[in-house]
Amino acid sequence: MIQQVIESKYSYIFIGGVLRTQWYNPRSKFPAPDAGSGHMETPSLIFRFGPFEAKPRTQELSKNGTPLRLRGQPFAILELLLNRAGEVVTREEIKQKLWPADTFVDFEHGLNTSIKKLRQALCDSATEPRYIETIPRLGYRFIAPVEATVEPKAKKPTAVVETAAEEGSPDPLSLAGAGRPRLHLFLAPAVVVLAATALVFNVAGARTRLFALFRSTKNASVAVASAPKPLPSIAVLPLQNLSNNSAEDYFADGMTDELTTDLAQFGSLRVISRTSAMHYKGASKTAPEIGRELGVDTLIEGTVQRVGDQVRIRVQLIDSATDRHLWARSYDHELKDVLVLQSSAARDIAEEVQGKVVSPSADARPLNRHPVDPAAYEAYLKGRYFWNKRTEDGLKKSIEYFEQAISQDPKFAAAYAGMAGSYSILGSDVLPARVASAKAHAAASRALELDPTIAEGHAELGLVEFYYDWDWKRSEQEFRRAIELNPNYATAHQWYGYYLAAMGRFQEALEEARKAQQIDPLSLSINTTLAGRYRDLRQYSQAIDLNRRTLEMDPNFMPAHIALGATYEDQGNWSQAISEYQQAVAISQNNPIALASLGSAYGHLGDQAAARKVVARLQEASKHHYVSAFDMATVFAGIGDPDSAFHWLDKAYAQRESQMAFLNITRRMDPLRSDPRFADLLRSMGLSARPASN
Repeated sequence: MIQQVIESKYSYIFIGGVLRTQWYNPRSKFPAPDAGSGHMETPSLIFRFGPFEAKPRTQELSKNGTPLRLRGQPFAILELLLNRAGEVVTREEIKQKLWPADTFVDFEHGLNTSIKKLRQALCDSATEPRYIETIPRLGYRFIAPVEATVEPKAKKPTAVVETAAEEGSPDPLSLAGAGRPRLHLFLAPAVVVLAATALVFNVAGARTRLFALFRSTKNASVAVASAPKPLPSIAVLPLQNLSNNSAEDYFADGMTDELTTDLAQFGSLRVISRTSAMHYKGASKTAPEIGRELGVDTLIEGTVQRVGDQVRIRVQLIDSATDRHLWARSYDHELKDVLVLQSSAARDIAEEVQGKVVSPSADARPLNRHPVDPAAYEAYLKGRYFWNKRTEDGLKKSIEYFEQAISQDPKFAAAYAGMAGSYSILGSDVLPARVASAKAHAAASRALELDPTIAEGHAELGLVEFYYDWDWKRSEQEFRRAIELNPNYATAHQWYGYYLAAMGRFQEALEEARKAQQIDPLSLSINTTLAGRYRDLRQYSQAIDLNRRTLEMDPNFMPAHIALGATYEDQGNWSQAISEYQQAVAISQNNPIALASLGSAYGHLGDQAAARKVVARLQEASKHHYVSAFDMATVFAGIGDPDSAFHWLDKAYAQRESQMAFLNITRRMDPLRSDPRFADLLRSMGLSARPASN
């Protein structure tokens, strides 16, 4: 379809659904503006697109008749794109036309700034362009229908509306070109370093701030300027699965998890844990609401799309206080290079948040990691998906997938670390401790052989040394090393807090639990742990309040009922303690830990018959699944039967049960502390006896 306009000097041509302006001889008949004139030579034209009207002769841009302020290079770029609508205008062409060789200016910086100002004036989005599309590594294209007419007479503007520069990246990879099919995903460079700068001018005198972000590209040097105020906290919200297959939600969730892990290596940022961020999957809350609830300055949201063995991630940075989009970018890689993709995205986000080039600690996990087998990575993500459920069935399923990942790629360190974590947790009350500890130790050690900088491996090994090997010195070293490598690894802080509490270093343990909660504020497990640390310090009101708030998030979270009952027990409020334990037993359908807590309470209260009935229930349960000897010992300690209690404690010691690590601070064992056998047990574990609780 061709419509004649203005003496047939140019025509509109519909190509692929987009109305594009094509000049019969654009470069000779209607040359692009040069740096001196800044506007088109004769004939003078008026360009109209959407609600906008542009007059190159006078550099006027208006929207629905209201003039907008857009001058200098941004307008000159608009004019050049309009004259070549539908065509790709390369960055080199723009440089030659608007940045002559004798001009002393950083071209990349200037171009990116100008494109930002132009997009802001047009209310355009870099990721969902309506007017200006970024062509990765090449240039830009004006994609909206354009109407051009000869300008009858120039007019002077009557009023000006200030437009603020967008605080975002001008050059994200476009997900799809408007009006034209995308037949395949374009592959981006392995490591992306984004050149970006953002200016926010005074609006109505309310505030003034200058926010400068500088980057380097492959062919440009880093610009030097005053650094902006950093935004130190961030949360990665669950990435949306665009694969049109709900069965692949695990992939999007896994990519969210991995991006969070990589971003967390930047110690100068506070990165909210994946556990808390996942609470907002499918939620309709606004950015300010989420920001307030998580206590963060910025949010990352985005999408994941996989086509065969290629994957695309689109992420955007949002100011949580204003819901304002600050930056956006897309990343395309083959699945085998997905670790590079995640690392590149994490570095770019960290740089954008802090306003400067940043790096993880010198000995942190390298960002440019080796390729991974796509089938192995897919199995690994499925393993992480089930691991995050933290249920017996989920953990067992996760081990199956981690083993699949390892069989596909025997050098996949993260899969070994994940498997170690699954066995460590199962060894607490599901698998026999010796079985779990041996498998966990082997997997964690192998992970660290393959990658000494993997924080999860150090944390898992620290837990094994603490729970099962009782190597207190090495355990602390491993926990501290994990935190050095990834200061935002909430679980490492939580587990290190376990260790510190077991050593009687309660104030230090409280601080670690607080750090874990700051990183993962909505984690039921971590909030319950923090409540336990308050209880250790006899700060009972804080412990009760936090346990109650945890149960408000999930009334069926059994550990919080047990922790709340233990706090009441310490206060001597036996009726409320028993009530919480009974609820835990009912919710968990006779979980041995819940039953043991209830039986111990009955014994301390003097209800021998009720306590003995609980012992019988535990013995019956042991015929069907693992029941720890330590749990049996706590009930007999409460009943006042020390011989039976030590019989079970000796078994727990021989089996290296994880609960034994807390023997020295378990208040339910106070009736046994005066017995020499108790001190002997502690010495055999390398611990010094502590006085009984008052």
